[in-house]
Amino acid sequence: MATKVYIVYYSMYGHVEKLAEEIKKGASSVEGVEARLWQVPETLPEEVLGKMSAPPKSDVPIITPSELAEADGFVFGFPTRFGMMAAQFKAFLDATGGLWRTQQLAGKPAGIFFSTGSQGGGQETTALTAITQLVHHGMIFVPIGYTFGAGMFEMEKVKGGSPYGAGTFAGDGSRQPTELELEQAFHQGKYIAAITKKLKGAA
Repeated sequence: MATKVYIVYYSMYGHVEKLAEEIKKGASSVEGVEARLWQVPETLPEEVLGKMSAPPKSDVPIITPSELAEADGFVFGFPTRFGMMAAQFKAFLDATGGLWRTQQLAGKPAGIFFSTGSQGGGQETTALTAITQLVHHGMIFVPIGYTFGAGMFEMEKVKGGSPYGAGTFAGDGSRQPTELELEQAFHQGKYIAAITKKLKGAA
């Protein structure tokens, strides 16, 4: 049986989605791992999204809470809103009460990735405040620490991400994830997939 890693995300302008795609590539590079991309449902009406100049969503399938139980491990991604996860992702997690009651996600590893508008916009707090969601489900938070190596110490270029997970800076929306940020996302996917596979094998 393949080890299933679900990359579940919310992306309004595409920055988080770009990171998610690289995380999937990284996870898929681990032998015996099946990685899948999922989006959480949008909560804003089309009219509001239009006024916010949000592009149409991609064709990545929308996940339901019950489908989380199928996975062996996760990487959750979202943009920040005032230093915390976007409300769309929080609304999705709020609907996982059934899984919480039965503790179906307990013991499963999960990582976090994120996008912020600026360097002081929550590259650490977005993940830190999201950990509470994992704790109540009994999940195991898997940070990347400094396993990305020299890339973690880049000082000449602007770079998102932190020991908590991969990240990018969206700025006014025009900035896209850099090559180094995408490499870090790939690393996170590979790293968490390997740990998920190891934990599943031990079980």
